[in-house]
Amino acid sequence: MQKVKRTPAGDALTDLMLDLFRANSLILTVGDRLVAPLGLTSARWQILGAIVSAERPQPVSWLARDLGANRQNVQRIINDLHKEGLVAFAPNPHHRRAQLVILTDKGKRAFEAAMDLQAPWVNKLADGLLAKDIGTVRHVVTALRKKLEGSGRSGEMAHFLEPGMTPRETARAPARLARPTR
Repeated sequence: MQKVKRTPAGDALTDLMLDLFRANSLILTVGDRLVAPLGLTSARWQILGAIVSAERPQPVSWLARDLGANRQNVQRIINDLHKEGLVAFAPNPHHRRAQLVILTDKGKRAFEAAMDLQAPWVNKLADGLLAKDIGTVRHVVTALRKKLEGSGRSGEMAHFLEPGMTPRETARAPARLARPTR
């Protein structure tokens, strides 16, 4: 099998992806520390934000889709938020089992307190960066996200994947497809 070399754009995108992985890890760590006094984590804060950002109450599966996250993980966190009184469930007129997730007053206060902590932190982090440059990076990341979402699965690897494949099977997909079938 012929080895495919990356293009200059492919090299640049690989470097950007590695930086995004590192930045994401640091953002989550700092976020956890920032909102810990409120009894939140970055993941809980993110889900509260998705609920706030939604135009109307949504079921867990829609929130997970909007976050680009696994539904089961979002469900687990929402269940924890529910136990703590930060969210409640409401009947869904369109689906009997998929209840709508709504923020309680306690949840709204927690989210607002988190955003009050975030404002000075993000302003300090942005110090020395140009809003125009940040906008350019956001544009590139958004275009990349849309390409990945548009492929239906994991970017250009989508043609290797079949519904229901496990992560291990996904990792071996190119090798599996290179073997002759019986």
